[in-house]
Amino acid sequence: MVPRADVERIQRLCAGRVPAEHSDEVRVECEVDPRAVTVVELRPPWREDFGPEWTPMPIARFRYVATTRFWTLYYHRHTGRWERYPLLGSTTRIEPLLKELELDPICVFWG
Repeated sequence: MVPRADVERIQRLCAGRVPAEHSDEVRVECEVDPRAVTVVELRPPWREDFGPEWTPMPIARFRYVATTRFWTLYYHRHTGRWERYPLLGSTTRIEPLLKELELDPICVFWG
């Protein structure tokens, strides 16, 4: 299982990504499963015939290996596959990975 404290850090990053006055245009949330946390950007429906659901776009994935306590950062490719982020290796601390996601120095997360 992913450490709850680290999940809360990721959730805080997501919550702070979009100013409140733009929450009707875009949201950033995270989806948690037992071995990973995925950051997604959500956009509102742009056509009524597509229904009321917001459209998710994957941004980043933090994978966790419980036996080693290592986190690894991945980015979502245009092909639909996840690729390991090239500038940082796996780490037991989530903070460097969060900072890298926030700064996005090679524009693979936020564009």
